[in-house]
Amino acid sequence: MSLLTWSSVFSVGVKDIDDQHKKLVDLANQLNDAMRAGQGKDVLGKVLNELVDYTVYHFGFEEKLMDKHQYPNQAAHKEEHKKLVGEVAAFKGKFDKGDAALTSEIMNFLRDWLTKHILQTDKLFGKDLNAKGVH
Repeated sequence: MSLLTWSSVFSVGVKDIDDQHKKLVDLANQLNDAMRAGQGKDVLGKVLNELVDYTVYHFGFEEKLMDKHQYPNQAAHKEEHKKLVGEVAAFKGKFDKGDAALTSEIMNFLRDWLTKHILQTDKLFGKDLNAKGVH
């Protein structure tokens, strides 16, 4: 069962960002599937690392666009990114030490955060970029 299903409702109107969001959704689904299947720590750790690394890459990509196009809400948007990266890094550190396990609660947090961030924060960013001719 998928954690998240991509649909056009998630589109922010910027192809590169939409493609990256699709990849994030796919990685979150892979992590959820591995957790539900009771995969070992090695498999879960590998997928978790990929999700974390890709999230950092994606946030960096968005933030470069914010700087380049002088996005007016960039301070708050970047703060959301920083907060999630901090939370995920803290969890990953605990997971790597064996002090935390992937649970449905953690996966639901990721799903809810991704959904809210894309549908609210990134949609506003997409509108601003579209108005500046970025698609």
